[in-house]
Amino acid sequence: MANTNSQNVNKAVVYAKPGTVETEVQSLEIPEPGPGQILVKITHSGVCHSDLGVCMQAWPALPFPTQKGQVGGHEGVGEVVKQGSNVTSPSVGSRVGIKWLADVCNNCTSCLENDDNTCANQKISGYYTPGTFQQYVVTSASYATPIPDNLESPAAAPILCAGLTVYSGLKKCNASSGNWIVVSGAGGGLGHLAIQYAARAMGLRVIAIDHGSKEELCKECGAEVFLDFTKYNDEKLVEAVKKTSGGRGVHAVIVTSAANKAYEQALKFLKPQGTLVCIGMPEGEPVPIQSAFPAIITMNQFRITGSAIGNRREAIEALEIASRGLVKCHYRLEKMEKLSSIFEEMHSGKLQGRVVLEMWD
Repeated sequence: MANTNSQNVNKAVVYAKPGTVETEVQSLEIPEPGPGQILVKITHSGVCHSDLGVCMQAWPALPFPTQKGQVGGHEGVGEVVKQGSNVTSPSVGSRVGIKWLADVCNNCTSCLENDDNTCANQKISGYYTPGTFQQYVVTSASYATPIPDNLESPAAAPILCAGLTVYSGLKKCNASSGNWIVVSGAGGGLGHLAIQYAARAMGLRVIAIDHGSKEELCKECGAEVFLDFTKYNDEKLVEAVKKTSGGRGVHAVIVTSAANKAYEQALKFLKPQGTLVCIGMPEGEPVPIQSAFPAIITMNQFRITGSAIGNRREAIEALEIASRGLVKCHYRLEKMEKLSSIFEEMHSGKLQGRVVLEMWD
């Protein structure tokens, strides 16, 4: 086994009071990998809005309440330091990533259809499976994602969820190179990556919608047009989108915002036969899309699709694009002790880009 730490202690940050943003740093035992598993020494872990949702118990759709003491996190990058029995790959010393889906069964109907997201026996990192907000994690050897050699670990971490999620969503949006799309919530952790994958990897033309404080970030990421939603009422915002995109509307809207209002507006931005891709997860009691009248959807032949995370192949593709320098996550580094304050910043909507935790001092 490679070097772990001299105190034989696994430092972790846990959810101390689910339903709030309160977290606590604890010392846990270093776990042992079982058959088919690897032990990963985590160096960096991105902080995702999903972590906030699980910590605050803000998603009624989740089947069980979050447990006190849950170790969150699902954007972890680190080094393999030990293999369980029957494991030959990934090798000790190699870097891997741990995603929202920590493992799937590979046997159920969903898995056989290459739909990892609805696996009947999936394990979710940071929700009833110990997550990556800790220094050592045991995970599936076959489901861990290899990290490209020329991609630094803190830059790779957010790609494992935020990057993968928007990349998979963009592949579902039915837009072709040169088409206009809207990214709603464009200056956030998911949104600023969606702009880059769309504009730099897929050749799409992007209208970014967010608060005015995020205009510089969005344009730096490749948005051709930025619209500050605080300066428009709904009608004028629709007019601005359609004027920019040639009059009929955009080919697709990618909603990365967690606001119900963003979904209500989205269908109005679309051209006939356009596609709404639902990614952002509003918190609190579920609310239907207020503009989704069957007659309007039918007459305009709109498509509405959901996109949750992505599969193993898409994770490798998303990382490869980032390794070529086409996509760069805007992030800042923080220590795990700051997780509660990061959650507060995220909940207030003030966070630009992403935060990545450094797991070692």
